[in-house]
Amino acid sequence: MKKITILGSTGSIGLSALDVIGKNPERFQIVALAAGKNVKLLKKQIDIFKPKIVSASTKENAFKLSQSLPLNNKIKILYGKEGLNEIAAFPAADIVVSAISGAAGLMPTLAAIDAGKDIALANKETMVMAGEIVNRRAKLKKVKILPVDSEHSAIFQCLQGEKIENLRRIILTASGGPFINFNVNQLKQVKLNQALKHPRWKMGKKITIDSATLMNKGLEVIEAKWLFNLDMVKIDVLIHPQSIVHSMIELIDGSVLAQMGIPDMRIPIAYALTYPERIINNIESLNLLKTEKLEFLKPDIKKFPCLRLAYEAGICGGTTPAVLNAANEIAVAAFLERKIKFVDLPGIIDKVLNAHVCGNDSSLESVINADFWARIKTKEILERIKS
Repeated sequence: MKKITILGSTGSIGLSALDVIGKNPERFQIVALAAGKNVKLLKKQIDIFKPKIVSASTKENAFKLSQSLPLNNKIKILYGKEGLNEIAAFPAADIVVSAISGAAGLMPTLAAIDAGKDIALANKETMVMAGEIVNRRAKLKKVKILPVDSEHSAIFQCLQGEKIENLRRIILTASGGPFINFNVNQLKQVKLNQALKHPRWKMGKKITIDSATLMNKGLEVIEAKWLFNLDMVKIDVLIHPQSIVHSMIELIDGSVLAQMGIPDMRIPIAYALTYPERIINNIESLNLLKTEKLEFLKPDIKKFPCLRLAYEAGICGGTTPAVLNAANEIAVAAFLERKIKFVDLPGIIDKVLNAHVCGNDSSLESVINADFWARIKTKEILERIKS
C-alpha cells in the first residue's frame, strides 16, 4: 500500500487526488494533509481519511481545527510554513502530492525531496523558479518527479519506452481560455467574472486567470524545459480548444505521438500515484464520435503577450523565471481584487522584467531574493497605476 501526503488538500488538485485515493483504499493510504484556510473542509477530510498529521495555514486556523476534533484524537496539528515543511518531510509517506498554488509550494517540495520522497508535482511554480535546483536534489536523493499537470503527464506518458535522444520536440496544447476568439477591443472590456469562466477545466481562481492570459502555458513551457531537459526552442505551443489532445511529442523519424482523453485531472493524478502501473479510473470514456472536431491553432502572442514574456524569461534563465512568476502572482491577485484591468496584466509583468537584471545565478538564495524583490517591485508599479 502506497502512503501519501497531500500538500494543498482542499484545492482543486487536492480534491481530485483524494477522490482517486478514496476510490482505491486497497492501494493508497493518506498519512498527512496540509491545507490553507478551509478548516471546515480539512475537518471533513480528516474524518474520512484519518491522517496522522495535518497542517493549517495559521495558528488561528490550527486552533479552530483542534477545537472541532474529538478530545481523544491523536492527530498532530501544525501550522504555517514550518508546519508545511514538516508535513512535506513526514517520514511515513512514500510520495508527496505537491499541489499548493504558487511560489509557496517551492520550499515544502524541496523539503519533501530532501526527505527522500517521490513527488507527484502539480505545483508548476516549483520548476519555473528552481528547476535546476529541484533536478539536482532529486538526482542526489534518487527520487522521482512525476508530473501531474495534464500536459506534462501527457509528454511523460508519450516518452515511455522512447529514447530521449530520439525526441525532436514537444508540443504543449492549450485550451486558449475563454477569450481565444476575442479581439483587442473586446479584451479591453473583460470583466473578472468572465475571466473566471474556463470553458473546459474547473480550477482555482489564480490558475484560471493564468489560463485566460496564456501565462499558465508560458509557465508550463518553462516547467517542461526542466522536466524533460530540453531547450526552449524545442518546446512549441498550439491552441487546442477541445482539450482532448493533452500534448504531443515529435520524434526524429517524423512520428508524432499524442496522449488523449477527456479533460479530467483524475487521469494524470492516478498515473502519477501509480506509475509505472495503471489503475481503473471510473470516469467517462473518450468518445471521438461525439467530438465535433479537433482544432489546432497558432497562439496569438500579440493578443496574449504573457506567453512571449514567459519564453523570454525561460531563455534568459537564472532568476528571471522567478521574477516572472512573482510579478504574475501579484498582478493576478490585484486583478482578482478588481484593482486593475485584464489587459493591464502583461504590461505590469513586462515592466518588472525590464527592471530585472538577467543573470546566470540560480542558487536557492538568489531565487528567493529575486522572488522577494519582484513582489515589491510589482506592488510599486501597482501603486503608481492607482495614483
